[in-house]
Amino acid sequence: MSETPKPPQAGPAEPRVAATILLLRDAPEFQVLMVKRHHQIDFASGALVFPGGKTHAGDMDPAWADHCVGWHAFDDEQRMLRIGSIRESFEEAGILMAEHLDGRHFADACDLKVREAVDRGETAFIDVVRELGVKLRLDSLTVFARWITPTMMPKRFDTWFYCVRAPADQVAACDGRETVDAEWIAPAEILRLEQAGERTVIFPTRMNVQLLAEAVSAADCVARADARTLVTVLPVVEKRGEGRFLVLPSDAGYGEVAEPMERIGG
Repeated sequence: MSETPKPPQAGPAEPRVAATILLLRDAPEFQVLMVKRHHQIDFASGALVFPGGKTHAGDMDPAWADHCVGWHAFDDEQRMLRIGSIRESFEEAGILMAEHLDGRHFADACDLKVREAVDRGETAFIDVVRELGVKLRLDSLTVFARWITPTMMPKRFDTWFYCVRAPADQVAACDGRETVDAEWIAPAEILRLEQAGERTVIFPTRMNVQLLAEAVSAADCVARADARTLVTVLPVVEKRGEGRFLVLPSDAGYGEVAEPMERIGG
């Protein structure tokens, strides 16, 4: 009697490209903008996160060439990622990294109804930028980190993190759909709140907040990020005597990290 052949094992899920933005300010102290995820969102519900999300097809529109500062400094992938991160900041936090055609920084409040329309896909982000008469500041963003979700996870993301000094005269406001709060917090305070159980901070966010906490100001953070050699973080699971751990590359800038799997949030 012959054995029934087993179906081939499916490989890891293909990671989706995503972009996240660390908006920084120095008043009244060195702080980063965190948004709280809606409790009904299926990923990281209720957690404090940086604004960000998956890139969209509209982020790759070649017409963006006429509406961006620094367009020729980047390849197609970096253009898409930077446009995507700025769009996510606009949608989720109401902050637009842009300047007027005469070079003045954009300082107006971002209309919530327009933000919602962009989020729902009813209005193209490029049309909003065109109507405002501004250009996105792609060159204002500095690569902070790149993380890829471990291979065993059913939903995977290839996420680029960017840091940038936030415009001093724009007010952050959550969108009320994906995010229910927008809060400027010192990195050390985020870690304290998470440790005390007062806030939920998922593992990748916590690791990047710890890296952020090494800086003393927005300018220091940007300078440190610019000087670092980018090492893509793809955590792997290791079985040790004490159990299973999620381990980061030792040269990625986070030190020696082996996180017990039972502590991993999501």
